Amino acid sequence: MLIENTHKNFYNIGISYVKADAQTRGKFSLSKENQIALLEEAKQNDFEGVFVLSTCNRTEINGFAEHPFQLISMLCKHSNGSVEDFAKVSYVNKNQEAIHHLFRMGTGLDSQILGDYEIVGQLRQAFKLAKEHETVNAYVERLLNNVMQASKRVKNETKLSSGTTSVSYASVQYLIKNLPDYNTKDILVFGLGKMGKHTCKNLAKYTSNKSVTLINRTEDKVDEFVKEHTFINKGKHENLTKEIASSDVLIVSTGASLPTVTLDNVITSKELLIIDLSVPANVSEEVNNLENVTLINVDELSKVTDETLAIRKQEIPVAEEIIEKHKKEFNEWLNHRRFTPAITALKQSLKAIQQDEINFHKKKIENFDVDQAEVITSRFIQKITTQFVKHLKTEETSVSQSIQVMAKVFGTNLETIDAKNH
Repeated sequence: MLIENTHKNFYNIGISYVKADAQTRGKFSLSKENQIALLEEAKQNDFEGVFVLSTCNRTEINGFAEHPFQLISMLCKHSNGSVEDFAKVSYVNKNQEAIHHLFRMGTGLDSQILGDYEIVGQLRQAFKLAKEHETVNAYVERLLNNVMQASKRVKNETKLSSGTTSVSYASVQYLIKNLPDYNTKDILVFGLGKMGKHTCKNLAKYTSNKSVTLINRTEDKVDEFVKEHTFINKGKHENLTKEIASSDVLIVSTGASLPTVTLDNVITSKELLIIDLSVPANVSEEVNNLENVTLINVDELSKVTDETLAIRKQEIPVAEEIIEKHKKEFNEWLNHRRFTPAITALKQSLKAIQQDEINFHKKKIENFDVDQAEVITSRFIQKITTQFVKHLKTEETSVSQSIQVMAKVFGTNLETIDAKNH
């Protein structure tokens, strides 16, 4: 079944880890301020159902448009990416393909590390922000609700998220596999967002290292975190350069739009491993030119796999079955939503005919039984509308064409209703 819309189609346009490397993704990354600016522009230009997703693995816009370029131009306007770069590495999905894409993404099937469910929280935040700025509609709200239901079932009923694989987990596994004596190395974690917290917890879980220092711009957050995790040492942001100089490993997860670690911060002659978990990159490119520095980004970390991924791959068919069920539910709602106003208008038209006929026969027939006539004709109306509902529900039916025929036969304004409903 295709989504019929005489004016606009539902699209998702964007770039992801599939075709775009971390540097390119960084160009199209949208800060929260830029996401808000984009949503406000969408609202001012009467775009419906628009929400924006910008993560380390992807940046995309979802929404209704007459042409996908309208969404692409907004993305390029509010990011540092160009239309030319977008064309080389992008994806554009329309209607049913766009719906399918959201279901795969929301259930972890389209994550850079299979089964990584961090995207679910990011989707919720994207929808929340769009709702605050009044760019969502009933279509998108219902769609994301179905995606979240499918996601919950996949997580609870399959082993797609078995074991632990995430970028923060992969960063710690990289240390374990590539750094001799990792338990005795001085590790500095810079940034205490969600990724930074997970990194610290994974260091505690998978290593015995007691030389982990945490730095964040907001010191209050560090104080609070250190109270609960006593194995972490507190560092001061103003001493960042000094702390880096005394470290063997620097893990950066500041999530800023510009580099937070520059050449000026890396003044050390000893070997230094830097793992940058941020997109766009939060460690400037010049740092990678230093002979004593090894810089690893999120794309390289995604190659770190373990036996849990093999188990997860076996669960893909089960997850896809769940997706199909919830996609079907959404499309049934969508179809019903589209033809219900037309059926209501048809019923009103038939009732007008009914009333005219009853009034005519009241004048012509003595002792005419109005009540009995209303009962009989009302059953006819119900049977006629029920048949139209059955007809519109079949997959091969063109709803718009059927409504046009109904309008011609019964002389109703169903076509106007159908256009508004899109």
